[in-house]
Amino acid sequence: MDILKQLLSEADQAEIVHVHGESTTVGFEANRLKRSQVEETTGIALRVVKDGRLGFAASSDETATERLVTNVLESATYGDEVRLAFPAPQSAPKVTTFDPVISELSIPRMVKIGQEIIELILEVEADAQVNVDLTRGVDHLSITNQAGTEVSFDRSPLSVSFDISRIKGDDVLMMFGVVGMTVWDEDYLAPVRRLCAQLELAKQSTSIQSGRMPVLFAPTGALVLGLPLMLGLNGKNVYRGISPMARKLGQRLFDDKITVVDDPTLDGKFSSASYDDEGVPHRRNVLVERGVLKSFIYGLKTAAQSGVESTGNGSRSLFSPPSPSPTNLIFEAGETPLADMIAGIDQGLLVQNALGLGQGNVISGAFSNSLSLAYKIEKGEIVGRVKDVSISGNVYDLLQQVAAVSRETEWVYSSFRLPYVLLSDMNVIAKE
Repeated sequence: MDILKQLLSEADQAEIVHVHGESTTVGFEANRLKRSQVEETTGIALRVVKDGRLGFAASSDETATERLVTNVLESATYGDEVRLAFPAPQSAPKVTTFDPVISELSIPRMVKIGQEIIELILEVEADAQVNVDLTRGVDHLSITNQAGTEVSFDRSPLSVSFDISRIKGDDVLMMFGVVGMTVWDEDYLAPVRRLCAQLELAKQSTSIQSGRMPVLFAPTGALVLGLPLMLGLNGKNVYRGISPMARKLGQRLFDDKITVVDDPTLDGKFSSASYDDEGVPHRRNVLVERGVLKSFIYGLKTAAQSGVESTGNGSRSLFSPPSPSPTNLIFEAGETPLADMIAGIDQGLLVQNALGLGQGNVISGAFSNSLSLAYKIEKGEIVGRVKDVSISGNVYDLLQQVAAVSRETEWVYSSFRLPYVLLSDMNVIAKE
C-alpha cells in the first residue's frame, strides 16, 4: 500500500512532501579562504487532517514510512482544530527558478568569485577585514495530496553575503551586504561596487548634533521601516491579534506614496517559484496600495483559521510545518529622483545600515536602532560619515507622512526591493 492510501485509511485528508537539497558553501574569513563544504538534505514530510485536527511528522529517512505514518496520525490526535482543505490541482504561472549555470557552479569558480569580491573591497580600503560566504544550492520539492494535486519544482539558489570591518584606533566601521538569485546574473559584482562606493564616502568623517531633522533611508537602511510592516502583514500575527493592522483592511494607514507588493512570480529572484510549499499557485499580491491596506499574507492553516483563502505564502523546511512568509517583498518606486531628494535637504541624515534589526517589540512598529553606517547631508550634499548615532520612532506614525520616495530601487538581502525613503522629521540621537 502506498503512503497516501495508508494515510487515507485513517485520515480524512493527507499531504506528502518530498524534499531534496544539495548545497555547496565556500567561506572566507579576514580576507582568506577558510572552508568549503557540501551538504545534502533528503527527507519526507507528512500532514493529515483527522477528525478536524491537523497532524505533522517528518523524517530524513525516506524508508521509515511505517513509523512516519504512525507518528503523523498520533500527532493529529493532539493537533490544532482547523477546517483546513489541502488544495485541488490548479494551474500556476511559469516562473524561471533553475539555471544550470548556478547548479553546476564549481568550488574553484566560487572561490574565484569570493576573491574578486575581496580584491574590489581592498582596492578601496586596504585595511579592511572582509568575510565572504557563497552558498550554491540545488533544491527539489514535490507535493502530493488526496485532492489530486501533484506538483514539483526545482530551484538553484545562489546566495552571496559579505561583511567588512575596519578598525582604526577607536573608530570601528562595519558594513555588510547580501545578494541572492536563482538565475545567473553576469553583473553579480554590482552590489559589491555599490558597497565600495559607500566605503569611499565613509573615509570622510564629520559630526552631527542630536535633534529632529529629515532622515533619508537608503534601501538597506529602509529595512528598519520594512521589517515591522512585514510582521504586521503576516496572517499568523493578524489571526493572533497582535498585528497593529488587524481588522483594518480597506483603511488608509500610510501616506499615499507607500505601495507594498509581495511577488513570487519574478523570474530568477531568490524567493520566486510557481507554487508555494503547500501546492498553492503563487501570484502577485498587493498588500498596501497608495497607503490603503489591501491584503495580508496567508498559508493554508492561517487562512482557514481566519476564514479566508490562502494567498500562496506557505513556506516550510523539512522539519517545520508550513507557516506564512513573504516571498519577494517590494516597496514600489516613487516619482522623485534620488539626486533631487538629497539636494532638497539643508541638514539631515542618510541611514545606510542599522544594527539590531529584529530586536525589541518590532511587531508594534516601534524601533530604536544604533546605526552602523550613516552620513550627514548638509546643504544638499553628502559631507561625510557620522559615528555613534541612533534613531527611534514608530513606523505606523512615521509612514503616515512621507516626504518623498525615490525612483531608484535596489534589491537588498536577496528578497527585498526597496527605494530610498525620505521622512521630513525624525528624532536623531548623536553621542555628544
